[in-house]
Amino acid sequence: MDTGNTAFVLVSAALVLLMTPGLAFFYGGMVRAKSVLNMLMMNFICIAVVTVLWILYGWTVAFGNANDAPDGSTVWGGFKQWALHDISMTDGQWGTSGVPIIAVVAFQLMFAIITPALISGAIADRAKFTAWALFVAVWSTLVYFPVAHWVFSPNGFINAKLHVMDFAGGTAVHINAGAAALACALVLGKRVSWRKDPMRPHNVPFVMLGAGLLWFGWFGFNAGSALGANGAASMVFVNTQVATAAAVLGWLAVEKIRDGHFTTLGAASGAVAGLVAITPACASVSPLGSIAIGLIAGGVCALAISLKYKFGFDDSLDVVGVHLVGGVVGTLLIGLFATKEMVGTVYTNGAKAGLFYGGGVEQLGRQAAGAAIVLVYSFVLAYAIAFVIDKTMGFRVAEDDEVAGIDQVEHAETAYDFATMGGSLRPAPAHVAAGTSAAAESKVDA
Repeated sequence: MDTGNTAFVLVSAALVLLMTPGLAFFYGGMVRAKSVLNMLMMNFICIAVVTVLWILYGWTVAFGNANDAPDGSTVWGGFKQWALHDISMTDGQWGTSGVPIIAVVAFQLMFAIITPALISGAIADRAKFTAWALFVAVWSTLVYFPVAHWVFSPNGFINAKLHVMDFAGGTAVHINAGAAALACALVLGKRVSWRKDPMRPHNVPFVMLGAGLLWFGWFGFNAGSALGANGAASMVFVNTQVATAAAVLGWLAVEKIRDGHFTTLGAASGAVAGLVAITPACASVSPLGSIAIGLIAGGVCALAISLKYKFGFDDSLDVVGVHLVGGVVGTLLIGLFATKEMVGTVYTNGAKAGLFYGGGVEQLGRQAAGAAIVLVYSFVLAYAIAFVIDKTMGFRVAEDDEVAGIDQVEHAETAYDFATMGGSLRPAPAHVAAGTSAAAESKVDA
């Protein structure tokens, strides 16, 4: 066992877990005040539901037998390691990393948690909480777990057969979640008064806090995927930082040209777009290529968020425009910017350099095929799951409940007690000014 690499993976796992509360703040600040608690809960319930499922069967479906049977099934990992059967604290290491398998179980669990959480932003303000929890369980089982095997497992067919490069989840996480988000938005329909009411973010500082937590945690997401404290992880760390910074600039440039001003919401969204786009590419491109990917992703995603108005679907918090589009952009740009040095050092699945580095267009075609397979599979299954839930138990709250506020209806709570905020316009009664006790004051008011 390599204790240094093991410590690195465990710390990275903790950073990735932090991303889900960060996402909750990012999304929570973007919704209206009457929906913020529901949005926080939609993210937190993913931690509870997916953790239990991952231990019971998620790990074995996604990664089971990957070490013992490199020539095994390319579609799923089997059930041999259900409930982490045959996995102990010390027996078995992941590949040649010197990291015990149980540490990789913990690390990959955090990916499984945040992926369905990303979907929640597309259906903000209008989804029943119980229906959402059920959707998370079914979608994770039928979509995320097998797709994780295809993309991340050494014998998954997208990895081993199509030779697609996706270091940390551009397809398995972001395209996967973005396609499902589009499907759910179509099934649930538009919010009441969509495009009539402004529906502005109620707390932009929350959004910036969430974006900062995501940026911080994303170093565990990307660099941690190296499964070792080594040169590859160091380069991934740098690429993640520079692409994200460039994406902020790209998004803000589009905002300034299109709208005439820079916004904090745009800066936060640009950062997330850059993080999404560099996720699949961080171990295959140079820092210069990362700048290009960030700039392109920031600009393209800033333009893509208007697609919902053109096509008439209500993606509440722009999950499609940022995660689906950003994931596709990052996955495809590998086919242009992947360098021979990075590919030859990190990848052993037969991948090739990108077009701009002498590899031709072959890798670009592979990247497109991998992205398309995950996109179509996730969209079709997510649409079917959401449709069945909607037709049986109902996926959407009643219109009156949506207008009144989903926090109060679904959780019997509100984020803010507006009755105690601000002062009264009338002067305080004489007995209050004189220092009368609160109990006496309540009797006088009564």
